Parts: sequence; C-alpha cells; structure tokens
Amino acid sequence: MKTIGLLGGMSWESTAEYYRIANQTVRDRMGGLHSAKILLDSVDFAEIGLMQREDRWGDAADLLATHARGLQDAGAEMVLICTNTMHKVAPEVSAAIDVPLLHIADAAAVAVRAAGLSRVGLLGTAFTMEQPFYRERLAEHGLDVVIPGDRDRDLVHRVIFDELAMGIVSDESRASYRRIIEGLVADGAEGIILGCTEIELLVTGEDCPVPVFPTARLHIEAAVEAAFA
Repeated sequence: MKTIGLLGGMSWESTAEYYRIANQTVRDRMGGLHSAKILLDSVDFAEIGLMQREDRWGDAADLLATHARGLQDAGAEMVLICTNTMHKVAPEVSAAIDVPLLHIADAAAVAVRAAGLSRVGLLGTAFTMEQPFYRERLAEHGLDVVIPGDRDRDLVHRVIFDELAMGIVSDESRASYRRIIEGLVADGAEGIILGCTEIELLVTGEDCPVPVFPTARLHIEAAVEAAFA
C-alpha cells in the first residue's frame, strides 16, 4: 500500500474523519489489524482562515505548498488537501510537488457521474460556492451546478465557521440546511454535493430527498483506492 499524505487541520474536526475513514476502509478491505499508511501534517486553521478573509490566497498557496513538499519529503506518495475551499490553490500546491495531488472535486464528480446524475446542488463555504474554481472543476466533468441564494449562502457559510469547525452540531442548523437542500432540489438538483468537509458532520442522506455526496469520505476513499492501485 502506498503512503497517503494528508494536509489537514482545516478544520481538524473533518481531518479526524479522514483518518478514521481511511483506516476503516483499509481494515474492511484487508481484514485483521490492517490500517492505512498515512502521514498527516495539520496546519493552524486560524492562520489559514485569516488569509481567506484578507484575500491573501497567494500567501495561503505558499504555505500549503511548503507543507505539501514536507509530506512528500517524509515519504508521502500522494497528497490530499483535506478541505474543499483550499483547493482554490490546488494548482500551486500541485506544481510544488512531484507526487500526485488528488483533487477533492474530481472525487466528488466521479461519484456523481457514476450515479448517472448531471445537475447537482453545491453547499460549501462562500468561497467554494461563489468563486469559480470549484464549480469550473465540476463542469469539466460535465456537471451543471446550482447554488443557494445570497441569504442562504450566508447561513451555510456561517454555520460552517461558527459551529461545525468548532465542533458544534445543532438541530436548528440541520433544519436550516434541510430547507436549503429542498430549495436546490426544487431548482432541479438531482443530487447534493456537500462541498465542505465539515458539512457531513451535520447532514446525512436522511436529511435529503436526493442522493448526497460527502466530499471528505469520497476524497479519502479515492485515495485508499489509489494507494492500492
């Protein structure tokens, strides 16, 4: 099995899920006491969050590229950025390393296409929903993407940063997300991409009338598959 490099901490709440799912997937596949070969570099999310708010994406790209090279130098044979939003700087990070960078939007899109769907709703941070870097990556796979309206995008974003990244999971926020999902379905979404790795801590398939695509799970499952390839 190849060694998976996780560039995490954004937030650590969802990075912990990456580690858990990777090891469960390997154990289910190989049995016994088998577990995943993982290297984890966890950055300070407060520092990254400040760069996001101040529109300092170049600084964020330099920081993550340095950490990605560290993972490669330590023996990682592939690298995952364990967050959707920071894939805005995925091209810079990928250019800084010589091992594959597995893109989270590709993992999501492959799952959506395998389900036979072409129009999906996208939930995530305001950066992910509003800026083109993520939706354009999905469009490269032939997907048509719909996002919530302004006020609902603000709510989705606030819950991610003020609650989920802080380990807070509330029934009130789950109900709000359900309402927003229903609106996306009414707008023609055949499935919902949970385009923030924290959202799957709050929303499951039971909260949605159409298929849900949890990006953290899909991302790390694709990495485990690649590790055995």
